[in-house]
Amino acid sequence: MSHVRTSSRRRIAVAAGLGAALLVAGPAAAQELALKRVMLSSGGVGYFEYEASVENDATLRLTVNLDQVDDVLKSLVVYDDKGGVGSLSLPGREPLSQVFKDLPFDQNALASPAALLNALRGAEISVGGPRAATGRVVAVNAEPVLSPEGRQVGVRNRVTVMTDKGLQQFVLEEAENLQFADPAVREQVKKALAAIASNRTKDARTVELTSRGQGKRTVRVAYIVTAPLWKASYRLTVPGEGNETKAHLQGWAVVENMSGQDWNGVELSLVSGHPVAFRQALYQSYYVERPWVPVEVIGRLMPRTDTGTVPVPPPPPAPASRPAPQMAPPAGGSRDSRGGPKLERSAEAPMASFAGPSEKVAAQEALTQVMFRFPNPVTVANGRTLSVPIIDGDVPVKRQALYQPETHTRHPLASVRLENNNSTALPPGIVTIYERGAGGDVAYVGDARLSALPPGENRLLSYALDQKITIEADTGRKETLVRGSIAQGVLRYEMLQRQTNTYRVKAPARESRQLLVETPRLAGWKLVNVEGKDVGQIEGKYRVPFELKGGESHTFEVVQEQTVLEQLELVDADPERIAYFARAKEFDQKTRDQLTRIIQLQNAVTQAQGRIEQADAQRTRITQEQQRIRENLRSVPTNSDLHRRYLATLDRQENELETLARQRADAEKAVDVARAALEAYIKSLG
Repeated sequence: MSHVRTSSRRRIAVAAGLGAALLVAGPAAAQELALKRVMLSSGGVGYFEYEASVENDATLRLTVNLDQVDDVLKSLVVYDDKGGVGSLSLPGREPLSQVFKDLPFDQNALASPAALLNALRGAEISVGGPRAATGRVVAVNAEPVLSPEGRQVGVRNRVTVMTDKGLQQFVLEEAENLQFADPAVREQVKKALAAIASNRTKDARTVELTSRGQGKRTVRVAYIVTAPLWKASYRLTVPGEGNETKAHLQGWAVVENMSGQDWNGVELSLVSGHPVAFRQALYQSYYVERPWVPVEVIGRLMPRTDTGTVPVPPPPPAPASRPAPQMAPPAGGSRDSRGGPKLERSAEAPMASFAGPSEKVAAQEALTQVMFRFPNPVTVANGRTLSVPIIDGDVPVKRQALYQPETHTRHPLASVRLENNNSTALPPGIVTIYERGAGGDVAYVGDARLSALPPGENRLLSYALDQKITIEADTGRKETLVRGSIAQGVLRYEMLQRQTNTYRVKAPARESRQLLVETPRLAGWKLVNVEGKDVGQIEGKYRVPFELKGGESHTFEVVQEQTVLEQLELVDADPERIAYFARAKEFDQKTRDQLTRIIQLQNAVTQAQGRIEQADAQRTRITQEQQRIRENLRSVPTNSDLHRRYLATLDRQENELETLARQRADAEKAVDVARAALEAYIKSLG
């Protein structure tokens, strides 16, 4: 066992010797950037700003998660008011694979000295120890180490080298030191070891930035990366029943630190808005596909016989060239004290403060967003959640009841109309509503959802079912003829369609209410006959207000109308339908007279067609009678009285058929004449 321990110590010594011999001094120490400012957006991104105090030229180092590198490369910005930005560098996405791509061994060769020697067979080495030697590596073979009892207790590696004296062997674990003779090989191994050391953290990358300048100064570096969106929640305490128009509003922000690093005393700001944010895989190598072309092999040359050329007229002279327009240099914008772009605040977007118990959170309204800035530094450990107040003050409110049939068919929703009388918008969020009684006691009454609320606007917060109000709703629709005229054989008329939504409401016994009724808004229809004022539209519906008096029942109607233009082809129209329009008092007398004349002409056509049908019916009857008589003739004696009687009947019927044929022909002509008269008259109208 002592032999095994000695071999282990020597193996460690050889490995340490190889590492010490191969490692080189790294680059000059880079300065770490310290996180100072965090700005979280409700759009799902975060702004992270770092600082470092530097002097003269400096190298700054920043470690970011691997999944953030794309965003860092897209958005990283450097503010250095007394210097300039040099460059940014970081390991490639596959740094180890790229390093070993150019080396004569792979990463597995660095797992042990034996594996490295096996991978570099043929390399010249010098070995110190009991079997000192210098030569080129031929092979490394593992062999078992046996105890005195014959049990395998370990493995050692026997190295064979080609020396000036021939092949020699030594046990790798017994060598005191080992060195590669070729400086190039040593440099390759050092490069591989350094790459492994820098890539030890698989999910992180270290970004190095160079700053060029003179003297002491502060450099700030910032970038935008994906971050959990912060959430707003509210607590609204409304007064009990009465004429009070003020309520107390508290707004809280829920912030999560999932950045992978602790926030120690950072300046925290929250932004509510919907910015357009993109991602792009910048930390990925792309190669342009090039087409393969065949290698050109020169074949037999066969010049074409020259048949002479035709002179080409010279081209017209080129117009005088004009001087290229000069581009004006970009105007230099002002910069703030940190070297970044200076943000100007317009008079329409003043800073607003919501008073809190001990400090104020400043809110600033911008064109597309509102920012909440905390006055004191914030400390949040990675993976922790922070909830902080951002709004605290009184706001105007108004109690209302909202009837949404799809939510409940008989009772409206108890609601509060909240007005934003501040100079900045309120972010969307959940509102927990409390009610303060006459004695000062507070009770929870429900939750509501608040959408983004710009300054000067209001939102309706529905939080519970108001069972003191009962509503029955009915819907009816009818059509009314308005007017009509005839042109080019077509009757064009207008129909007024009217839909009436009737609401029968029973108000609370001792309380008055303002009721808001939501009714579907019919596309293309017009709202008419509305008793309430200040009608609103929301998501394809009308919201109509009605005033309720306590203890009374009310009936309200919401009417919508539209006029539909229809037409009727008069030539083939149903006479009964034309007769309906001919009696319509909504049409003028001329149109009714024209329709009456059309009915008369249609009757003439109908009468003529009736004569045809009558002739056809008589002919059918006679034909059937003749068939019966012919059947009877077969069963009676020839020249008998009955036989002669049947023959006489057949003769008379043939005469009748000839008469019917003439009558039918006359009737057909009468139909044609009557139809022609009808068509001519209709065509002459309009």
